[in-house]
Amino acid sequence: MNGGQPIGVLGAGAWGTALAQMLASDGSAVLLWALERELVEEINQQHTNSLYLPTAALAPAIRATGDLSDFNMCETVLAVTPAQHLGSLVGQLAKDPRDLVLCSKGIEASSGRLMNDVAAAAAPGSDIAILSGPTFAHEVAAGMPTAVTLACSGGETQWNRLSPVIARPQFRPYYSNDVIGAEIGGAVKNVLAIACGVIDGLGLGQNARAALIARGYAEMQRFGEALGAQRETLAGLCGLGDLVLTCSSTSSRNFSLGKALGEGQLAASLMADRRTVAEGAFTAPVLAELANRHGIAMPIADAVNQLLEGASVKDIVLQLLSRPLTAEQQP
Repeated sequence: MNGGQPIGVLGAGAWGTALAQMLASDGSAVLLWALERELVEEINQQHTNSLYLPTAALAPAIRATGDLSDFNMCETVLAVTPAQHLGSLVGQLAKDPRDLVLCSKGIEASSGRLMNDVAAAAAPGSDIAILSGPTFAHEVAAGMPTAVTLACSGGETQWNRLSPVIARPQFRPYYSNDVIGAEIGGAVKNVLAIACGVIDGLGLGQNARAALIARGYAEMQRFGEALGAQRETLAGLCGLGDLVLTCSSTSSRNFSLGKALGEGQLAASLMADRRTVAEGAFTAPVLAELANRHGIAMPIADAVNQLLEGASVKDIVLQLLSRPLTAEQQP
């Protein structure tokens, strides 16, 4: 059980609520920030989150708040806000030194920055870590076994301080010092999951989906290595592991978005109707732009971007299948 100050969780969406539930499973005090006043009241009074995680009966050790100043007491804060809002919300926290664990997967659309760069600018006094891996919120909340990567900018010193705070018998973090790799794996897999959903929506079969996962993983590796990620990181939980999970189930918001696109629905209407965020839709344009800027071949990511801009699904699939034949392993 964590002693002393509560563990802070910034964001009461499905993933933030699931992490709060996991952290509170041993009786540790958890402070959970929610934007909606009604949700704060529901969590505190009914111990439920009917808006984002209706299947979970929340632990009484979780206390919700709508006041960011309450986090001044937290030495460890997990930031689980949508990636595009991370900087503005983290910037409102007190600038006291703390461990700031980023659990949002994406790239800032307005700047092209990774989340660790966004957070470092918004909270210069904090030690940044990245928590990423193959995780569905409802399974984590239910206490099902889960393994993740915990990449620490402060190296083993931060890991030794932080891992006992986060680890639980059913939630196992693995150490990495590759913050860039952990981030890139989580961001790129969201875009690839949209592509796999399209394959499913079009009914193109399991062969096509397996091929897309493998070729998408090659894109992830090329992009990651160009930006300084370690190849071993991308082959681990936060890269290949997360990619396989997210590309294989409608429990993934990104996969579900792609499936709807493959079934003929329009991207604009799908995004407008969603309460929860499919981060891959925001990441795809900036990922395609960064790949082009660095001269990295990422045809699948580029195809997803074109789909989200309104291109024909069938035209995009034909475009991918018509690419010149080449060697599987590229230098």
